[in-house]
Amino acid sequence: MRRKSALVMTAVMVAASASACGGGSSDSKTIKVAYQKFGNFIGADELFKKIKPVFEQQNPGIKLKLIPIEADENSYYTKLNLMRRSPKTAPDVAYEDTFFVNSDAEARFLMPLDANLQSWPDWSQFVDAAKVAGKAADGHTYGVPMGTDTRGLWFNKQIFAKAGLPANWQPKTWNDILAAARQIKAKVPGVIPLNVYAGKGVGEASSMQGFEMLLYGTDDKLYDDQAKKWVVPSKGMGAAFDFLKTVYSSGLGPTQQQALDPHWSDNVGGQELPQGKLAIALDGSWLPQAWIPGGANAWPQWSSTLGTAAMPTQNGQAPGKVSLSGGWLLSVGARTKNPSAAWKLVQLALNKENSLFFYIKATQVSVRKDVVADPKYLEGNPTQRFFTDLVSVTQYRPAYNVYPQISNQLQAASEAVVTGQSSPQSAMNDFAGQVKQIAGPDKVEAKS
Repeated sequence: MRRKSALVMTAVMVAASASACGGGSSDSKTIKVAYQKFGNFIGADELFKKIKPVFEQQNPGIKLKLIPIEADENSYYTKLNLMRRSPKTAPDVAYEDTFFVNSDAEARFLMPLDANLQSWPDWSQFVDAAKVAGKAADGHTYGVPMGTDTRGLWFNKQIFAKAGLPANWQPKTWNDILAAARQIKAKVPGVIPLNVYAGKGVGEASSMQGFEMLLYGTDDKLYDDQAKKWVVPSKGMGAAFDFLKTVYSSGLGPTQQQALDPHWSDNVGGQELPQGKLAIALDGSWLPQAWIPGGANAWPQWSSTLGTAAMPTQNGQAPGKVSLSGGWLLSVGARTKNPSAAWKLVQLALNKENSLFFYIKATQVSVRKDVVADPKYLEGNPTQRFFTDLVSVTQYRPAYNVYPQISNQLQAASEAVVTGQSSPQSAMNDFAGQVKQIAGPDKVEAKS
């Protein structure tokens, strides 16, 4: 009886959630676009509000229905997938994270866009590295990039001055970062010296902004492209877990309660940095979207208060700095009743004019060559050039269909380390076992 009741309740919750997200029937005269609108992330909402009247004017008789999903990152993915399971709620166009392309293509949620892209003149303006972001393992492309992002270190120059640290701080090794954090803890009590995301609460931010920014600064990676195997355990992975343990066990990072809060990544950009409560943040290029005029947390002094530095490799080994890139796509739903109109929406949203608008509003790194050449791209955001230049050293997650599952296990492993439930070695071994179960033992290799 308990199992049956649970199943009934789950069905009710799924139906209610899908209805709340989309609602209504699917027809060829309405194009539904679903996207995330949450906390500081309002750039997509502003873009679609801007182009809605233009799209409807250009396509008489067709209405554009905006479906902003107000949910954190993990909940957004869940709600979007619930919508896609019913023809009545499935969006015609959706805001798609690049690392879900393979799994969503396998689930047949997405429509391949190869033919559309071949006949679209604007596609030649997209850089080659970005073109592959929407390409799945089956060789088909399922989305057009809305931009990309890079990651580095943000630091508060006022806190640095109190701690006796330079305003032009540029750490060369991980030890340089830890030394600065220890100096801040000793001389500026009451602030968080260093934030590195960890744990399940903040979802992919834990994997990408946190652990993988460390791992890819070692001599190891998460996936060996030549051997086509997941690399776990490895010496670099152990070093990354050790770094997290040092930060959290030494009181150099946020409290466990803060770190495990699902809203923590939003709080960092919306409260901790603007209010001078955090000295160093390993985070992304998009943070200023909350601070610029019209942002969710307008902060006129941000560019004079904060400095930026590249994340160094572990011991300063070549290339000396590291970044990871991801980003979002616009994808057309496989269930759309009007693929032609859906594709027209993608073209309109991501033409030069609207891409530039979105890059500025969402502080995204441009993937269009013509936009990078436009002087307006760099105006008003002093950090845009810095984060754009990091593209030269950036790397991408292994966006295979099992990556989301492996990422979830990585978040659990990092949480076990920062809460003291597991040693770095034990967490790494447990993680290795989970990866073998997910990918298959023949797809995993250890590297000492």
